[in-house]
Amino acid sequence: MSIYKSLGLDPIINAAGAVTRLGGAPMPAPVLTAFKDAAKQWVPLELLQAAASRMIAQCTGAEAGLVSAGSAAALTLGAAAIMTGNDLSRMEKLPHSEDFPHQFIVSRDHRSGYDHAVRAAGARFVEVGFNEVVAGAGVRRAEVWEYEAAIGPRTAGIFYTYGPASEPALPELVKMAKRRKLPVMVDAAGELPPRSNLFLAAATGADLVAFSGGKAIRGPQSTGILCGRGELIASAAVQMLDMDDIWELWEPPADFIDKSAFPGLPRHGVGRALKVSKEEIVALVTALAMFEDGSYDQDLKSYQDLLNQIVELLDGLPLSCDVSQTEDERPPVLTIKLDPAAPPAIDICRKLRNGSPQIHVGQGQLREGALVIHPLCLDAEQALTIANRIRSLLS
Repeated sequence: MSIYKSLGLDPIINAAGAVTRLGGAPMPAPVLTAFKDAAKQWVPLELLQAAASRMIAQCTGAEAGLVSAGSAAALTLGAAAIMTGNDLSRMEKLPHSEDFPHQFIVSRDHRSGYDHAVRAAGARFVEVGFNEVVAGAGVRRAEVWEYEAAIGPRTAGIFYTYGPASEPALPELVKMAKRRKLPVMVDAAGELPPRSNLFLAAATGADLVAFSGGKAIRGPQSTGILCGRGELIASAAVQMLDMDDIWELWEPPADFIDKSAFPGLPRHGVGRALKVSKEEIVALVTALAMFEDGSYDQDLKSYQDLLNQIVELLDGLPLSCDVSQTEDERPPVLTIKLDPAAPPAIDICRKLRNGSPQIHVGQGQLREGALVIHPLCLDAEQALTIANRIRSLLS
């Protein structure tokens, strides 16, 4: 009996990919082995995080790194670090930040529900720009001068959501921010692959960059990476780690946390609820090494073959199929566009969920009448089940 069945649950078929609500990406065997081995022994977590920091720095070109409890936690910790630096009084006050700079300038079209993680630290947003392209009111989006015009005495930093179409260009924004001595924090949670994006901080000069650890990197779902300037990473670390120690005995590695920069030990910080276990840290850095050296690229052809098999089995139904080509090390995806005469895509999606086993497909194009199949969490037998279920619903 599987562990889920012992809890009264039936495992689903995950055709939506590494989404958080379904448990994230599959962890490879070496990552699971690392997790298991780490559970058998103990090390001080500041030493383990310091070792992880060195490896993250090697893989990203950043000065330092921190394993966080997901990319959302990385954003909370990054915001806290920017607002407080090494000021223990400010750390103690968070999330109450009214007495010191706590505003982050952000483009209106960079806002999303995920930025609640930034606000959770006590930060407040000052919005700039307009997405006139989406509004059908023009051709412009937020521009660098608008960020600069919004800088005031309460400004702590700039928040930027990175993507292939993000504007203004990140290097141009960073250049202005450095001139004004303001840090830039980047949310790049889902922007791996390509692997080259690991070097966002080093390539653009951004002060902090957050990545998910449980998507393309294929570490534990509840992990993330915060990388960037060493002093900010140190501030983030002490606001997350268990600080119930004695000042005279506290000896963090100097290349990770410079003890001389602190007048004393901070109390447990705003990030204490975001702790990461030793097993998760070890598993994440193991997965990062595999992602960085291209170990997952060997799976791309099998993903393509699997999706093509589904396409063949759906031949003759009132739909059209498109399998994207792999590029930038990204897995292909299958888009199934239903004909107007077919039942609505949302009805098919609902019936797939309500069947046995439940099948969860990508929902991003349901309102355009399409189902999206991501192969990351599928095997050949599950692909066959998906095709047969769709065929039975449309026949």
